[in-house]
Amino acid sequence: MNRMIRLTSLATLIAFATPALAQSQATLYKSPECGCCESYVAYLRDNGFKVDVKETDELAAISQKAGVPEDKQGCHTTFIDGYVIDGHVPINVVRKLLKEKPPIAGITLPGMPMGSPGMTGTKTEKFVIYTVPKDGKAPEVYATE
Repeated sequence: MNRMIRLTSLATLIAFATPALAQSQATLYKSPECGCCESYVAYLRDNGFKVDVKETDELAAISQKAGVPEDKQGCHTTFIDGYVIDGHVPINVVRKLLKEKPPIAGITLPGMPMGSPGMTGTKTEKFVIYTVPKDGKAPEVYATE
C-alpha cells in the first residue's frame, strides 16, 4: 500500500512538472460549402495544430491581400505564426516553413491537386509548393512532394 501511494505521488508530480505540449495556432479561411477544406482542418488538427475556422465568401480577396498571386491560389487560406499557407500544403512542408522561418510571406500549393492532404483520390503528379514572396517579387519553388 505504501509503495502504491509513492507511485501515485510520483505520477502526479511528473504530470504537474511536465509542461503541456504547446499547439500551434492556425486560422483557416474557407468557403462555407467546401468539404475538402474541412478535411484539411482535420488533417491540421491530427498533426497538432489548434485550428480556428472562419467561413467566408471572400477567399480570393483574403489570399490576394496576403500576397498570394491569383494563379497560385489554393482553395483555402491558413495563417500560422505570421505566415500564409494557401491550399492543401503537406504538413512536412508546413513544418519546414515554420522551422526555417524564411523571409517570405508564406507558401502555396495552387489549385486542388488530387491526393493532396484533405483531397480525395490518388496522387498523380508531384506537388509543387511555391513561395509567397514579400514586396511583389515572383514566386519561386519552395518544395516538391
